[in-house]
Amino acid sequence: MSKERARRRAEREAERERLAAARAEREARAARRREMRERLVGPVAGAVAAVLPRPARPVRVARQRGYLARRRRTENAVVVVLWFLVQVLAWILLDSWMARLGVFLGSILLLPVLVTIVFDRRS
Repeated sequence: MSKERARRRAEREAERERLAAARAEREARAARRREMRERLVGPVAGAVAAVLPRPARPVRVARQRGYLARRRRTENAVVVVLWFLVQVLAWILLDSWMARLGVFLGSILLLPVLVTIVFDRRS
């Protein structure tokens, strides 16, 4: 029985040592990476980064998936492209700055109305 316990203890210790070596390697790699970044970026960026607030943990933004989300992204992309084309056409065809500004403001104001009419999901 004691031989079995000694064998298991030796296995646990070997596993602990393996994990400690892996952790030490990760920490050494992170230290080398920090050192390289500091050498490349320089002291100015370090001073700027020290002033900027850092999030408590990394923020992960995940997109919604599925048919409805893909359809919404497609619709939004179509709306943006069409709005941009209207602005480009107004810039090319109109000479007056007031007319260009009017097209810009009008398209900003009418965009929600047209999106509601064209992409109405209630019916």
